Amino acid sequence: MANNKYIRAILLLLSAAIYLYQPAYSQDDSDTPPLLTNVSASMLANTCSGCHGPGGRSLGPATPTISGMSPTFFIKQMEGYKSGKLPSTIMKRIVDGYTSAEIKQMAEFFSKQPFIAAKGQQSDKKLIPIGKKLHKKYCEKCHSKGGQSVEDDTGILTGQWKRYLETSMQDYISGERIATKKMQHKIEVLMKKKGINGLRALIDYYARPLPKKQEG
Repeated sequence: MANNKYIRAILLLLSAAIYLYQPAYSQDDSDTPPLLTNVSASMLANTCSGCHGPGGRSLGPATPTISGMSPTFFIKQMEGYKSGKLPSTIMKRIVDGYTSAEIKQMAEFFSKQPFIAAKGQQSDKKLIPIGKKLHKKYCEKCHSKGGQSVEDDTGILTGQWKRYLETSMQDYISGERIATKKMQHKIEVLMKKKGINGLRALIDYYARPLPKKQEG
């Protein structure tokens, strides 16, 4: 418990420093009542900027963009890290420093930030149409609109960093990360029928070039 309080104190000090040097990312933050700690939602969210980028828009291939994410999915992921059901390197220690109310505040904050696709990614043009067909067959029911929908309460796939998608899928395939029964079945069938080449085509489809207005 003492260790969690120490981590929490460090996070809040970092958020205060980041807050002083970055613009606010929510126009409505002034209307959001502060938590019991007197820390606003945007200030809490700024503690995530070091890894996930300003406003949750990731600037590096190892971490996902979390802006525009469904609040339901955000909370589910954070609870997964907190319980240990989701594997992590540092996320569990970070999440342990937040209360459920604070996690909910951050979820609402990030859901209001626009999702902007990773910029400058390379995709094999020959694999994109193959990946599109595989997405429709194996993934569209849960990740609609070509993997761009937020309304499914699942993660946004299209526009995420390619490296992050590759690492996540490797974790699912190895069993290090536990998928839902439905997702696990889809992955197993995909790998059995299409193998690693099918997975590569699917990821190249998600990393495909998007209209400039959607890129970071």
